[in-house]
Amino acid sequence: MSIYITVFLAMLNQIALKGSKILIALYAIELHASPFMVGMLVSTYAVFPLMLALYAGRASDRYGARLPLVLGSFGMFTSLLVPALFPSLAALFVSAAMVGVSNIFFHVTTHNLVGSLGDGEARTRNFATFSLGASISGMTGPLLVGFLVDRAGYSVSYFTLAVITVIPGAFLLFYSRFIPPKISNLEKSHSGGVRDLLAIPRLRNTLLTSGVILTGLDLFNFYMPIYGRSIGLSASMIGIIIGAQAAAGFVVRLWMPWMTRKYGEMRVLTGSLLMASISFFVFPAFHDPLTLAMISFFLGLSLGCGQPLSVILTYTHSPPGRAGEALGLRVSVNKFTQIMVPLVFGSLGAAFGIYPIFLANGVFLLAGGLNNTRYEKQNEPE
Repeated sequence: MSIYITVFLAMLNQIALKGSKILIALYAIELHASPFMVGMLVSTYAVFPLMLALYAGRASDRYGARLPLVLGSFGMFTSLLVPALFPSLAALFVSAAMVGVSNIFFHVTTHNLVGSLGDGEARTRNFATFSLGASISGMTGPLLVGFLVDRAGYSVSYFTLAVITVIPGAFLLFYSRFIPPKISNLEKSHSGGVRDLLAIPRLRNTLLTSGVILTGLDLFNFYMPIYGRSIGLSASMIGIIIGAQAAAGFVVRLWMPWMTRKYGEMRVLTGSLLMASISFFVFPAFHDPLTLAMISFFLGLSLGCGQPLSVILTYTHSPPGRAGEALGLRVSVNKFTQIMVPLVFGSLGAAFGIYPIFLANGVFLLAGGLNNTRYEKQNEPE
């Protein structure tokens, strides 16, 4: 029962987070922001998580899950109220920064909690269940925001997301018995710093791959609304196209345990990167909504299992008692790429239009897949 409660609370948080990322892009376009300015907003989401992710992981290792989950939930609630109460481009930047700070504690702690609720195959099943919940929220968030924007406007959309994200914190204030007192066994923990974690070859390569995957997903979620608006699509249709990616993620994650048993976790991860690069190469060549939804679905099939696999591998390759710290480091790597890549890609968009952003991200994913292929050849399984 603990895993299902955890997944449900995480779903509510992720609906608000994923919805806010679509909403902030659409709102910025409405406020006449340039592609470079949207890139700045994307990076603002990641600035503070880059600095705080490692601390958030250590906090979940040492103090348990309840407090960071509650603080993260109420912090998200406050963050999403800012643009609703003060509609301006400046408010979007403030909200993006606050969302980043609040969500990092909820995000890292949730992953550490899921990993602590079982060992071996049970852990893999728990992460598979968690990833299915993430896919549902990935479908729900964009669809909800798309329809709300078209029918009620931006302020109501932000209010709605704020209400959704405060529910987990309110629930945990009154009921938290399903959470272990401490979600890592510190008696078996290894001391050390970040260098010790990065010195583990398999963990280091997993962190790099994770950064590539999350960058691909986030850039699609942020820049697809810009592309959709440029070809005249409504917010609802944009939400449907992005939701198709999450729907495919749900489908492929049902098959993830079988694929990893048959081909191995790293090989499936590598294949997902190579397939995703194709989606980015062909996406800007089409304007038809149905075709775009189909390409988005293919992207979801390719990257849908990449995210949970990178979490599982990070947890598996981390030293005992330092899983939260390793997961925090994973997020730090992800956030670094989320800061740098949108700024570079946003500059490309400002200079050459939106098309180079999709093409450059395709190259980025292809390079990640080829690097994994090289790594597999050089390292025999343990």
